Order: sequence, then structure tokens, then C-alpha cells
Amino acid sequence: MNAQETLEKTPLNDFAWWFWFVVPLYPFSKRRTIRREVIKDTVWTFDQIQGIFYVVVPIRMTVVKLDRGLLIYAPVAPTPECIRLVNELVAEHGDVKYIILPTISGIEHKVFVGPFARHFPNAQVFVAPNQWSFPLNLPLSWLGFPPQRTHVLPQDSSQAPFADECDYAILGAIELGPGRFSEVAFFHKKSRTLLVTDSVVSVPEDPPAIVQLDPYPLLFHAKDSATDAIADTLANRRKGWQRTALFALYFRPSVLDVVGWGEVLRNAFKSPDRSRKNYFGLFPFKWMQNWQRSFDALCGNGRLFVAPILQTLILNRAPKETIDWANKVASWNFEWIIPCHFDAPIKARSHQFRQAFTFLEQHNTFPLPQEDFQLLKDIDAGLSKLGIVPPPQHKS
Repeated sequence: MNAQETLEKTPLNDFAWWFWFVVPLYPFSKRRTIRREVIKDTVWTFDQIQGIFYVVVPIRMTVVKLDRGLLIYAPVAPTPECIRLVNELVAEHGDVKYIILPTISGIEHKVFVGPFARHFPNAQVFVAPNQWSFPLNLPLSWLGFPPQRTHVLPQDSSQAPFADECDYAILGAIELGPGRFSEVAFFHKKSRTLLVTDSVVSVPEDPPAIVQLDPYPLLFHAKDSATDAIADTLANRRKGWQRTALFALYFRPSVLDVVGWGEVLRNAFKSPDRSRKNYFGLFPFKWMQNWQRSFDALCGNGRLFVAPILQTLILNRAPKETIDWANKVASWNFEWIIPCHFDAPIKARSHQFRQAFTFLEQHNTFPLPQEDFQLLKDIDAGLSKLGIVPPPQHKS
């Protein structure tokens, strides 16, 4: 494995980039990229970060070498640095042949496809079926996708032009009321590598390399109170990462209390750092002493699981369809899994992937602490009561 990294500013001459200035998604106008060679001369990952208010996690693109060029799964931001790193592979392994958008709902994946494709004019773009956009359901060409070379992935994977080297399975579209959810899992046969978007994740105990290039967000969440000074130590980086993972996966786990605004403001005046970078000393969080037990329930030797938000708000709307999809994916003989978020690559086999979906069945093999789901359950109940989303279906 090798890594290359640099700091680059994102270009402002593309309409899609303005999304990141309207929505407060960290790291705003600056992104760094780490390229890793996962399987020699065959599979590479490109990691960047995304987040809101210092809750930062990796977002990942995967490049696979085919016999006739390169396939790119889930493009990330095409910064000058990122494009340079891709072009280094192009020079050695051939042109970008295919660009895959494997989701219909993940704006963080969709927004970069058009800008990315314009850097590789010979590439054909394939998108998951049933695309939609919010708040207006616009044609893909209006979102920057090149119209003459953008195609919908055939439902029958044998009809795709790369079928001899890759198989895929489409989950959905799952109807969610105001929108839909879908994911396309890809299997590269030669390298025995499974590519997924959001369906399964694995959380490492230590912070990934990409989030350590700028450790400040980790150190911010390592604080126990507003009056703590931010100290850059390995222990604080790990502590901050583990709390960040809980934020990202649960929004508000049971081991987190939210401090009242009166106390927040009083504590802010006592903060040793009231700079804008430190949110003017505001720190509305209070972690219980046993907070790490919630993280330990997530983490462990490449353990695969479905993110709590998907368990609570999305996949339980179509349990049978999801299980059928998981069974199809589990029929492939893969040895590695590369998700678009958190850890990768993950050394895992098909039975481990299938096991992650037992939360949809009566025999849930590895249940996560149900108390940590409470906020998500409250959101689910509220949306269902208002008729905004369909109610969850019963387990099989």
C-alpha cells in the first residue's frame, strides 16, 4: 500500500462546486486526497473527507483496472490534485473507460459526477436507475451530467459493456415518500473485490489517515468540556475519532447529553480559546463516562454492519427486497469489500456481508445497543405519524 497527499483548493468555475459553499459541509472549499493501492496494479482507493460542524468521515472513490481501461466507482471531488493522481494511473494503465454513479439519493456522490466526467471525455457514465433530485426533480443533464454519454445501468447486469469483468446488483429503488433510495453493489471478478456505497460499513478503532491530515476536528471532539484546552496527542486523536463515529452513525447516541444553552454560553466565556475556529468556545456536548461502550459495540476486527440510519429509516421499508439483494451479493466469491465511507479495504467474505443484514430478520446476529437508536426511532416515528414516509415493514 502507498499513499500520496497534498492540499489543493477546489476550482470555482463549475456550477456543481457552489453546492459546497451553500451547504456548510466541512472542509468547505479545500479538500485533500489520499490514493492507496489496494491490490497491486488493479485496485486503488481515493479518500477525501466530508462532514458537518467537525463531524468528519472519509468519502471514497475506487478505481479498478479492466482489460480495456479504468472503471471509476463513486467519483469524489475532482480537485486538481485528485485528477492528477487519476491521470498518473491513466498514463500507466489506460484511459478512464467507465464512470459509475451507484446511488440515486446520495448528493455527496452525485454532485461530483458531472464535473469529474468532464475531465475524461472518452469515459461513458453509467448511473443507477430511477435517479431523482431535491427539491426539484431535474434531468441529469441539468445537474452537469454529459447527455451524450450518460446511460442508465441495465437491470440485467449481463447487458452492461463491462459484464465480462464485473457483475453488479441493484437494490431498490425503495420508496421513502419524498424520495427514493437505491444502491448498486459492484463485483470485480478478477480481484475478488466488492464495491458498495452506503449499505455496509466497518469502523476502525484508530482514525483513518485522511482525517488525520488536519486533526483539529478530532481534537475538538476529544474535549470533555468547553474549558478544556485542545491538545494534539495520539490518545486525543483516537478519542475524538471514536466520538465522531458515534455522532456520524447515531446523531445522538444514548451516552451523549446535550447541554442547555444557558450553561453553554456561561462555559464559552471560560474557554481558553474563543476563536472562530473553536466555535467561539461554544461546546454543547457532555459525554457520559461510559461513552466508549457504545463505540466498542460498533468496532471490532473488521466487523461489518449496516449504518443505524439505514437500519431505522430506510432498509426496513423494504426488508424482503433488501434481503434478496443481500443474498445475491453474498453469492459472489469476494475476498475484499470497499465501502464509500469509514474503513477500507475490509478483508471479508460473503457470509460476513450477509450477516450484517440479519437486523431485518428475527435472528439478529449482532444487534447494536438499542438505546443508541432512540433519536433515530423518534425521528422515524415522527415522520411516519405525519405521513411523510411509509411505515416500516415487519421483520421476516
